[in-house]
Amino acid sequence: MTRICDSVGGYNLSQGFPDFASPNAIKEAAIAAIRAEWNQYPVTYGEPELRQAISEKAWRYNGIKCDPETDITVTCGATEAMIASLKAIINPGDEIIVFEPFYENYGPDSILSGATPRYVTLYPSDWKYDPDELAAAFNQKTKAIVLNTPNNPTGKVFSRDELTEIAQHCLRWDTYAVTDEIYEHILYDNAEHISLATIPGMENRTITINSISKTYSVTGWRVGWAIAAEPITQRIRKVHDFLTVGAPTPFQHAAVSALSFPPEYYAGLQAHYNLARSFLYDLLQATGFRPYLPQGAYYIIADTKSLMAKLSVNDDFSFSRRLIDLTGVATVPGSSFYSDPGKGLTQVRFCFCKKWETLNAVREGMGRLSEL
Repeated sequence: MTRICDSVGGYNLSQGFPDFASPNAIKEAAIAAIRAEWNQYPVTYGEPELRQAISEKAWRYNGIKCDPETDITVTCGATEAMIASLKAIINPGDEIIVFEPFYENYGPDSILSGATPRYVTLYPSDWKYDPDELAAAFNQKTKAIVLNTPNNPTGKVFSRDELTEIAQHCLRWDTYAVTDEIYEHILYDNAEHISLATIPGMENRTITINSISKTYSVTGWRVGWAIAAEPITQRIRKVHDFLTVGAPTPFQHAAVSALSFPPEYYAGLQAHYNLARSFLYDLLQATGFRPYLPQGAYYIIADTKSLMAKLSVNDDFSFSRRLIDLTGVATVPGSSFYSDPGKGLTQVRFCFCKKWETLNAVREGMGRLSEL
């Protein structure tokens, strides 16, 4: 959708990257690292300074106690952290549970690691799962469950009760949990981010994945990490070493600076996204969509059923193409987030991690829907 959007000079609310400037402090830190000649191979599993900073922040914000020498692997973004972690723990014939709608890498990552994905649906409007469906997904072949909280694409933030229920299944079936917590600082309406690794019994069976991409608006830097108990980390590091050798050295040193940002930075980040969320939610409602208000992250899934007949389309992809033609606004077809595309045929996903100039232009473009 980004390529289609770019070809017509549209407004990209499809791919989840900010179009505003990254923080000056982190950019200056990267420049300083390059000038200081941090330009060669890093320690393969992460520069010591960065692993120390990750350890301190994980304890300070998440309540996760981890040894920077033995429990942390720095990777080329959360994307590599996920596939490296799965390939480190999966054997052919294993199964992985994935909540859907899902970030589009999780299913392919499961397959590439040699496992069979089993999907558990999150249902709108509050994106709750059916406890019976979750329980039925676990069996003797289950090696891991993948959890994304706050969730892309729904914006769901898993509650403590839900995490406790998931933990009980993991303990019963001797299952790992792999958690993608990349949106941990983007929360709304007093939602609380809780790391599954802090739920009793999950300390040594959870792999916690994160990165600097979303929180610090540097999605192109590709610096992420996986936190896990030493026996698991040893395996992750072996896989990581053969996948990518190491994440970019100067950006690792710049990430140390970012992880020490004061609380005011995170408050400002949330304030901007809270306003942008309200802006886009209200705009979608006003133009005939049925949006679902997210608790976290910077995406809104919207139902398009009432607009599809108006635009003479009958599926999500045709709707997305027609929307670009009419308004210049790019979105993601909902079927790409489900194992069964039929579940997403009337859904699309918008992202609102954009500057106000972009959002105001989107409002003008979307106004054309009212003229039909």
